[in-house]
Amino acid sequence: MCGIAGFYNNKINRAEVIKKMTDRMVHRGPDAQGHWLDEQSGWTLGHRRLSILDLSESGAQPMVSHSGRLVISYNGEIYNVKELKNKLINDAAISNTSVSFRGTSDTEVLLEGIECYGIKETLKICKGMFAIAVYDREKKTLQLSRDRVGEKPLYYGRVQAEGGESFFAFASDIALFKEIPGFRNEMNMDALSYYMLHSYIPAPMSIYQGINKLMPGTILTLRNPDSEPEIEQYWSMVDAAKVGQNNLFTGSEEEATKELERLLRSSISDQMIADVPLGAFLSGGIDSATIVSLMQDVSDQKIKTFTIGFDNPKYNEADYARDISNHLGTDHTEMIISEKEMQEAIPQMGYYFSEPFGDASMIPTYFVSKIARQKVTVSLSGDAGDELFCGYEGYWKCDGFWDKINKIPMGLRYAGAAVLSPFDSISNPKLHRIIGTLQAQNICQLKDVIFDRKHVGLEKVVTGSDLKNQLQSILSDKVSDMELYDMLFYHPDDILVKVDRAGMAVSLENRVPMLDRDVIEFAWRIPTQYKYSDGVSKRVLRNILYKYVPQEMMERPKQGFAVPLEKWLKEGQTREWAQEMIDNSKLIRDGILDGKIVRYCWNHIAENPGYTKLVWNMLMAEQWYRG
Repeated sequence: MCGIAGFYNNKINRAEVIKKMTDRMVHRGPDAQGHWLDEQSGWTLGHRRLSILDLSESGAQPMVSHSGRLVISYNGEIYNVKELKNKLINDAAISNTSVSFRGTSDTEVLLEGIECYGIKETLKICKGMFAIAVYDREKKTLQLSRDRVGEKPLYYGRVQAEGGESFFAFASDIALFKEIPGFRNEMNMDALSYYMLHSYIPAPMSIYQGINKLMPGTILTLRNPDSEPEIEQYWSMVDAAKVGQNNLFTGSEEEATKELERLLRSSISDQMIADVPLGAFLSGGIDSATIVSLMQDVSDQKIKTFTIGFDNPKYNEADYARDISNHLGTDHTEMIISEKEMQEAIPQMGYYFSEPFGDASMIPTYFVSKIARQKVTVSLSGDAGDELFCGYEGYWKCDGFWDKINKIPMGLRYAGAAVLSPFDSISNPKLHRIIGTLQAQNICQLKDVIFDRKHVGLEKVVTGSDLKNQLQSILSDKVSDMELYDMLFYHPDDILVKVDRAGMAVSLENRVPMLDRDVIEFAWRIPTQYKYSDGVSKRVLRNILYKYVPQEMMERPKQGFAVPLEKWLKEGQTREWAQEMIDNSKLIRDGILDGKIVRYCWNHIAENPGYTKLVWNMLMAEQWYRG
């Protein structure tokens, strides 16, 4: 795992600026840093390295291809690098040419693949997580690319610098742009409004105007430094879902389970390849237990597993994880984290997340990453199980509720919402949810309002309806529509951001076997009744897990990786911190947030817990704004 950065500008001290940029993300790559400056073109590339494969200098970046034509700065891992390498060798033999490699890093194989086949065709072959920058010295073009689902971050755009000059730059971390002298891109108010509503900023938006997140599965080409970027897709989640739904698996549930296990086993085997110690998170839930079970089954050594527990029993799954570990025979590490320790960590989060981010589970994710990093450099997780295999309660509950709501004519529902709208206010979140339910145009909007408890808390709010409307009628199955919505927005811009930033804060690489391309594409083919039926969610995953772990060990309500936010904001150290943040809010002082609304929510949070999320989002935005 690493971090990358670069820019076009030959009027500033490029060596000094790129060093400041890479120094700012030392946590993403503490093992080494490298810079490449091209005096002829004016391009500068930088890199921070966390060594995973080929720990020698032959894997150092930025890396120049054997021909000298291409230069790459790359963050991530290519899990099927042997497949790409063998193809290069075989194709070279067929064409009577030669290909050679200085070391064993996936970077070198990826670079030679791009030079041989082009970036689009190479990425179609590759399975992995990555953010890539490649400069072609002959064509004088820069190409950026991101993995299929957005596991690795990549920001790009035109930086507004001192003297009114603007120039193209990119980075793994948006905070790096602030190291450019005179950086003055203004805050993106639409992005902030969306964040206040949803707790994250969806791609392609970022918190700064003129700076975007590169969308997953895309390639950006910049033909000259002043031109508009050209963006094309090499893989699409929507297309994968459509193809899967139009080609549903016709076998039995048992056969679907067998095929899914085969694909997961293959993905896990690929992702367990590393030249450094490797382990896995084990929360005690279905997803992580399934991954750890298969890891232990394919390994001839005890898998290192890691769990954190809380001194609040309502949020503690450590006992369950310990039972699973004992049954599977893993080398288990468990640590109980006090609420005081978690609360003390809150002020650090703004530094590592570098954009407003309100998913409070980032705190326990940070701690379990910190504990794992004491023994391993790479950890596998069970993320994506809920989104791909119907694990969220809202999916099946909303399915039935939408059928009832949809029987009421749209015009009548809109009329009812219009009658109630004059009474809508921040002081009545229940009424707001009723209005939102009546106005919902599709099942994804309904899920947001009812089950995800989204409600308006600012004068300016981007409702996100345009994003959700893109999904209307894409898939014939309503539950699959909701899964697709989450895989396009919530999962890449909340879950994967949390996992990447929390892991990178302690220089830990996190890998997600369920996000393997073949696993995703097969998941869309699995009929919904094999995922959820008879009150049982994630059926196919459970079927796999119960081969390795007794069913009775897993039969308990879904708990999740949550923290007692409501309690924290009512008492003790966190309340004192929050009170100071609100009393001295720069966001309110600068007119960015409405102080009346914020203070109303804060003053009434005890009797109305529905304000908890809005207040927390405001606090994390304030922390980010203070820098």
